[in-house]
Amino acid sequence: MGKISPVSAKYIIHCSIQIEGSVERPDVIGAIFGQTEGLLGSELELRELQRSGKIGRIEVNMDTISGKSNGNILIPSSLDKAETAIIAASLETIDRIGPCNSKVKIGKLEDVRISKREFVISRAKELLKEFQTDSLPDSQEITDEVAQSVRMMEISEWGIEKLPAGPTINDSEEVIFVEGRADVLNLLRRGIKNAIAMNGTSVPESLKELTRQKIITAFVDGDRGGDLILKELMATSEIDYITKAPDGKELEELTKKEIHIALRNKVATAQYKPELNLKKPQMPFKRQLQRQQLKMEQKPQQFSLKKIELNKKEKTIFKELLDDVIGTRGACLLDKNLDILGKVPTSELSTTLNGVKDIYAIVFDGLLTKDLVRIGEKNNICYFIATNIKTNDIETKINILSQKDLI
Repeated sequence: MGKISPVSAKYIIHCSIQIEGSVERPDVIGAIFGQTEGLLGSELELRELQRSGKIGRIEVNMDTISGKSNGNILIPSSLDKAETAIIAASLETIDRIGPCNSKVKIGKLEDVRISKREFVISRAKELLKEFQTDSLPDSQEITDEVAQSVRMMEISEWGIEKLPAGPTINDSEEVIFVEGRADVLNLLRRGIKNAIAMNGTSVPESLKELTRQKIITAFVDGDRGGDLILKELMATSEIDYITKAPDGKELEELTKKEIHIALRNKVATAQYKPELNLKKPQMPFKRQLQRQQLKMEQKPQQFSLKKIELNKKEKTIFKELLDDVIGTRGACLLDKNLDILGKVPTSELSTTLNGVKDIYAIVFDGLLTKDLVRIGEKNNICYFIATNIKTNDIETKINILSQKDLI
């Protein structure tokens, strides 16, 4: 008998069959051809249609349970819709298989092209996704890739120990100490060129000397190894600031955003020391003299100008704002009219002061340091109102107030 290639079939007739007895597959196929013969005329004779390839091979799947047979029948067709529907309807006239009563029920007429079309759409989506992934990058991606490659090439060796370092170590006033070469590469990738690697927990002598010449930030991994390196650094060197990667993460795997957040949140070494329970390292005598001279040069001049007296309005507003910021780690910036210019995190206060003008007073939840006071003097700030004060107010022309001063 003829057979339709699965590729050429347009429709498939799905039907179920129930038989009151035990029969075999050839019995069912014989009944299909025998009981439909002459029913639809010569043009729709199943045997002739199969010989010409318009009807494919009839598939019958049967199971016999408790003396009764049940199964399903699949008939592929390349006829048009109407002719296929007629063939399907004719199958429901089959009421006996051999000596047994039977019942045939059409389940559905499946359009094979719809299934093929769904496959084509699904596969096309996969191919398009792969094509877009492998396609040429746009101009911005090319620019970024080239810039990143150039930065990666800028890694150099510094000092007699040939430590991995960025290209601007000697020219920068501030230097970042990291743990290893991979950390320096990641910072270069993010455009930060003033990092140098310690290459271990022991601090090289050249780096100890560098800490006496530059402002140093120690940037370590967020694990126990990072804590051990900080202890070694703080016990042997003059580190100015400390920051760490998020807990459980290494600096070499941080994104650009995570790196900048960590650097913005750095803290002064003096604030970090109590957590590590370390004593301040003894500074060489020559360096003590140098620092003492530097402090004398930076020490504010004695001002004969009398400080502004705190009036009732200022006292009330300062007290209300200080109560509001306690526990928030935030800062309020006020103008001369005592209107709020803006609010920023305390950790970003130093950076903000360098970019905002006409600040009259700052009320914030945090520690007031001498560094912050120096910046305030440069910007002619009149009042600092803080929750924690470690600076003696007689060293500055700025009015420094705490909560007890506002009672």
